[in-house]
Amino acid sequence: MPFDRTQPISWENAVGDAAVMLDELQPNIVKAHTREFLTILFLKFNDPAGAKTFLKSLTQTPAAAPLLKSAKTHLQEVKAFKATGKKGTPYVGVGITSAGYALLQIPDPKVPPDLSFRTGMQNATLNDPAPAAWDPHLRGVIHAVVLVGDQMSGTRNKALTAVHHLIDAAHGVTILGKEKGHGLHNSNGDGIEHFGYVDGRSQPLFLTEEIDDERLTTDGTGNWDPAFGLDRVIVPDTAAPDPTRHFGSYFVFRKLEQNVKLFKKEEKALARRLHLKGDDAERAGAMLVGRFEDGTPLTAQFADGSHHPVPNDFDYDSDPNGAKCPFFAHIRKVNPRGSGGFEPVENERHHIMARRGQTYGVRTDQPNDGRIENKPSKDVGLLFMAFNADIAQQFEFAQSTWANNPGFPRVPPGAGAPGLDLVIGQSPTPRPDIHCPVAWGGSTISTTTATPQAVTMKGGEYFFMPSLAFLRSL
Repeated sequence: MPFDRTQPISWENAVGDAAVMLDELQPNIVKAHTREFLTILFLKFNDPAGAKTFLKSLTQTPAAAPLLKSAKTHLQEVKAFKATGKKGTPYVGVGITSAGYALLQIPDPKVPPDLSFRTGMQNATLNDPAPAAWDPHLRGVIHAVVLVGDQMSGTRNKALTAVHHLIDAAHGVTILGKEKGHGLHNSNGDGIEHFGYVDGRSQPLFLTEEIDDERLTTDGTGNWDPAFGLDRVIVPDTAAPDPTRHFGSYFVFRKLEQNVKLFKKEEKALARRLHLKGDDAERAGAMLVGRFEDGTPLTAQFADGSHHPVPNDFDYDSDPNGAKCPFFAHIRKVNPRGSGGFEPVENERHHIMARRGQTYGVRTDQPNDGRIENKPSKDVGLLFMAFNADIAQQFEFAQSTWANNPGFPRVPPGAGAPGLDLVIGQSPTPRPDIHCPVAWGGSTISTTTATPQAVTMKGGEYFFMPSLAFLRSL
């Protein structure tokens, strides 16, 4: 029985092709998998037979509990944990690049067709640094990526050891390099990034069970609908035995290094220009991000509120002139919620992607301790990861047409231009100044020097996370 990919689905009531899809889909795609400790291995294959042996073994070894479980198994584990406290198994995920499919000798008509995927991140127009400046293991040809994570480091390590054994047993599989992610949290237990702000709250939801929870147990869904159709996150797996029932997703990886000291200095400088002192000074950072450190949206109130869960049911209808949340604020740039001025909200929603990022790097300070000189300037950041159905219309659009575009969103006549996204925006030339009004507490700045770039892209690539059916068929 075919299912409607334009709508969310109930995983508990899935039947027919929908049930097959969940049984053959990798975890972490339609619902994020808990992984406080994450290791990402970047692989190169030197032999097609060895590569196939390794990839296939992820679904078969050990036979009683293969390392690579299905989305359905993951969802069942989550339900069991909520009911009984029984912990689930570690997360293992695998993605293959366009070069990897070529090495595997998959016929071209069966290779995932997305053009951005086929040409690779190094050929994308994103204003990224030159590949020669990327981290060494992310510069050259990558054939595959394997992600191994769990809530505890011990169980992550056990699963990682098992993956290493499979790599050693296969012929011609080389580890080019690895990244290690560690979850970072505030006092409420919410995930934060290294600048100290709650991250990942405004995710699209694809399962009716999660949508109902959002509607009934958080701040609701009356202003912002988090429900998205499956066609925004999964696509047919063209190389699988049955692409009408076997699905995968395009996986974007980017390593983003954060200069926390520089960002915090700019927060303080903006506070001075707006004459914000004491507790009010925190508003300057909220202007750059669009939320206070605890996640309170600027459109909701004038100070943080220690909300838990973090609010997400908001839009910018009450703030058409950017008087509450500036047009350049990060969360307004990358999810305008109908306020972009160029497309209706339903079209804007087509560009939203499922983000699964995680922080990396070890901190010796407290992120929100109010100090600046003890903050790191390198070696910490975000392992940005996202699942897409269309890389060009989701990730690349959000980065290039929204974040990197000084003319987005459209502002009222005479208000100038909002400039780049002051967190992730990139420009091939010096970052343009902000020419739209920035106001708070009676102080207004019409033009302000652009925030120095505090996030540096250190490398990345596009992958396709295939169905389990494809991996078993190798």
